[in-house]
Amino acid sequence: MQHDNVRNGDLSTVKTIGSSGQIALGKQYAGRHVLVDQVEPGVWVIKLGQFIPDSEQWLHEPETSDQLERAVKWAEEHEASETDLDSIEQELLDK
Repeated sequence: MQHDNVRNGDLSTVKTIGSSGQIALGKQYAGRHVLVDQVEPGVWVIKLGQFIPDSEQWLHEPETSDQLERAVKWAEEHEASETDLDSIEQELLDK
C-alpha cells in the first residue's frame, strides 16, 4: 500500500513492510547504498550515499590522507621515467 503526500515540497510516502522485513524504495535506487539511522524504535532516517568499506578506512585517516595527497602532487609534478631494475638489484645486493 502506498500513499503519497506532498508537504513543504517534500514527498512523504507510506509503505508496508513485507513479511521478510523489506521495504521497496523504487527501481531508481536499485544497487545504491543507503545509510539507515534508527532515531528511536520505529523511526528511521534513510540517506543515499557513498560509504567507505572498513578495509579502506585507513586511507581516510588524516596522516595517511596527507601522505597520499603529497605523493599525488609529487607524481603530477615529476615526469615518469624508466626504472633500472638491474641497478636497484645491485644496490640491494651490495648492502
